[in-house]
Amino acid sequence: MGITGKELAEKLNISATAVSMALNGKPGVSTEMRKRIIAEAEKAGYDFSRLQLKKNHSGDIYCIIYRAHNAILNYTPIFSELTEGIEAECRHKGYGLKTLQVYENTDDLTQVVEELRICGCVGMILLGTELSAGICRRFLEASLPMVLLDASFDAIDCSSVLINNVQGAYLATGYLIDRCNEQPGHLCSSYSIANFSERKTGFQKAVREHGMSVSKSLSHELAPSIEGAFSDMLEIIDSGTPLAKCYFADNDLIAIGAIKALKLRGYKIPDDMAIIGFDNISEGRILDPSLTTIDIPRRFMGQTAVDQLIRQMEDPASHTVKLQISTSLIKRFSV
Repeated sequence: MGITGKELAEKLNISATAVSMALNGKPGVSTEMRKRIIAEAEKAGYDFSRLQLKKNHSGDIYCIIYRAHNAILNYTPIFSELTEGIEAECRHKGYGLKTLQVYENTDDLTQVVEELRICGCVGMILLGTELSAGICRRFLEASLPMVLLDASFDAIDCSSVLINNVQGAYLATGYLIDRCNEQPGHLCSSYSIANFSERKTGFQKAVREHGMSVSKSLSHELAPSIEGAFSDMLEIIDSGTPLAKCYFADNDLIAIGAIKALKLRGYKIPDDMAIIGFDNISEGRILDPSLTTIDIPRRFMGQTAVDQLIRQMEDPASHTVKLQISTSLIKRFSV
């Protein structure tokens, strides 16, 4: 005869309530404790057939947008597409959705985590674009199912859905080199986030695989906004700094700002200088010339994050996964 829940609790020296929450897939115990309880239950022959492991639609999924310096998340259209995908998939799967904005400089994170435990939240999608590993750990203290969106940390056991930044930057830089047959430069963001670091890796990989030296690629730091990049690029041009014949930009905002500055100083795009971006924002389509860029299926990313979270809610003992969403090249007229 298999072990009972009460006997399992006594064996593990924990409360029967904790065992019940773990076996029924309910929040209130940590991910590690849940895995330990389920593993011991399987080992001891617990009869899982008596459980009704059904979707819990009585609570809400929370989409949490964490804002640190806000330099990246300040451009809302990109992240609106992510949240639209999340909302559509939650509605399709019968879950309510609530959105929570958390500001690093003003919000008490301890209080936020405590409120998540008691507010009817059944799972979290945490937008990690401006997130650090330390802050991610704080959210995990809520002991709720969680999926990271647009970020991943190797030292943290948490499922994630993110852009394949290396692949996208590699694709963009390879196309740039093939079209221009020149050593490409890099228009880097002056704000450092993991996405941009990964894009730098993809850029350098493409440069090396085309038989070029990374050390010969010119690099300029620009603010990751159209206005900021415009000002920074004007300063670079006016200072007489040497310029490359073609550039990969960390995002479209940088690319657009740089193109506006170059055109103001008499450069013709792409005849005098070619530029490729990353993100495929709407402003790039109406730019003259329209911006060659990398497209990210952001709505699909949001939907995928919800699907992964629901799997985790239904099977708390499942392994965490890191899902990278591939990008695609959009050929226009800036290259």
